[in-house]
Amino acid sequence: MTKELIINKDDFETRIALIEDGKLAEIFIERDESTPKHGNIYKGKVMQVLPGIQASFIDIGWEKSAFLYAGDFFEIEGSDYDFFESGAEESENGENCTSETETGRGSKPDLKRKKPKRNRKGLPNIDQLVKKNQEILVQIAKEPVKTKGARVTSHISLPGRFLVYMPTSSSIGISRKIRSDAEKKRLKNIVLKYRSEGTGFIIRTAAENASEIDIERDIKFLTSLWNNIYNEQLKAKAPELIFRDIGLSLRVLRDFLNKKIDKIIIDEKEEYKKITEFLSIQSPEYINIVELYKGKGGASLFDRFSLEKEISKSLNKKVWLKSGGYIVIDHAEALTAIDVNTGKFVGKRNFEDTILKTNLEAAKEIAFQLRLRNIGGIIVIDFIDMAKEDSKEKVYRTLEESLKNDRVKTTINRITELGLVEMTRKRTGNSLAAVFLEQCPMCEGSGMIKSTQTICFEILRAVSRHAKRTRAKKITATVHPGVMNKLYENEKIIKALEEKINKTINIKMQDGFYPEYFEIS
Repeated sequence: MTKELIINKDDFETRIALIEDGKLAEIFIERDESTPKHGNIYKGKVMQVLPGIQASFIDIGWEKSAFLYAGDFFEIEGSDYDFFESGAEESENGENCTSETETGRGSKPDLKRKKPKRNRKGLPNIDQLVKKNQEILVQIAKEPVKTKGARVTSHISLPGRFLVYMPTSSSIGISRKIRSDAEKKRLKNIVLKYRSEGTGFIIRTAAENASEIDIERDIKFLTSLWNNIYNEQLKAKAPELIFRDIGLSLRVLRDFLNKKIDKIIIDEKEEYKKITEFLSIQSPEYINIVELYKGKGGASLFDRFSLEKEISKSLNKKVWLKSGGYIVIDHAEALTAIDVNTGKFVGKRNFEDTILKTNLEAAKEIAFQLRLRNIGGIIVIDFIDMAKEDSKEKVYRTLEESLKNDRVKTTINRITELGLVEMTRKRTGNSLAAVFLEQCPMCEGSGMIKSTQTICFEILRAVSRHAKRTRAKKITATVHPGVMNKLYENEKIIKALEEKINKTINIKMQDGFYPEYFEIS
């Protein structure tokens, strides 16, 4: 499989497309009005401590206070990093990790914490951890989504090319995707050799087969970065930004660049220079795959790869399958619902085979769309009902296998008797829909507006009310063109109303009106 990173940079937006075998697989967007937030570190001030929900609200200088959950103070539960005395951890990209805990005195003892007493739910009590008006160093774990503020953690993590540095922990985690026990042992020994006593690291999948020099370089870079952050926060007064994560292009390179990337194409000279300078320090062996696009024939870089059309298609609710079936993707406040339909596909043998083929094709497409659209949270898939258990098993296995291409952690449950699959996909920033779309001012997010017949009757009632307040002999209703046509279909009702109010009703069309909007004069 060939993989290319296509980087489009202009004055107001950076867009990066990951193309796999000529097909758009993932898209990343960063706009000036929404500079990087995830990974940023702030010195915040505790505004409220709420023992009832085991959480506190932290002022970090944003319009909405950030949310610090008790579990995110001592252990990051359900987030990017989960720490255990033994068991599993996750890296920044949701990589499964095994963990070994090393004891020792940290280099910054005031940021190390003893384990507090736990409540019945296994969490430390929030009022034991923070007090109102206390200043605290926190990092953005989850960006704000709609009405929800940002979720922060007090466990700082700094991702590098091969490692994630954890200055407030003493654990060493190793990605489960590294299969070889010998390689795991080699990497662990290298980290133990060069790390400061009592500090923690997660060894990322990209570290597999990396040289000792590369690992040492990552450790020195991340340790130096943390020392600068630590010294900066000593001088700062909350709320204040202490550290801003690197820009989108460098973040994507840091997290994606490996031997599987065949080419990187950039269309802006300054961005090209920045990337080549970054690679010359971090990974000089990859500079030869970087190319500056010079706009052959005047075509933009995204147009050259037909990406504008692909992005527009990825915002549609309905996605057609090759067989003629289709899936419908609906976003709700609490979850995303995906419905599978046979559509125009009628099959060749029997109904069960038709359903199975549609569901199998849908399972692959759904896994692809979740990744492309960056859909996170709870997801419910309504497959077409299948009578045979082996058919259900095939669909489940196909979905499970297709999700392995997704770098983001997913959890999937088996198909229920109703043909439903319940799954979760880790949130990593806003979905594509949240970035490109906004709520319709007419339907206010419902996806529905009043029918033209309903609007017509509302207009006639408004005319009737207005007639009682005026001596004028003529009343004008200015309406949307589609509503005007419907009113003419109700000519008998309008005539009857004119006789009742003893006034002439004039209908006037206005192109710029929303269907539900009208004016009576």
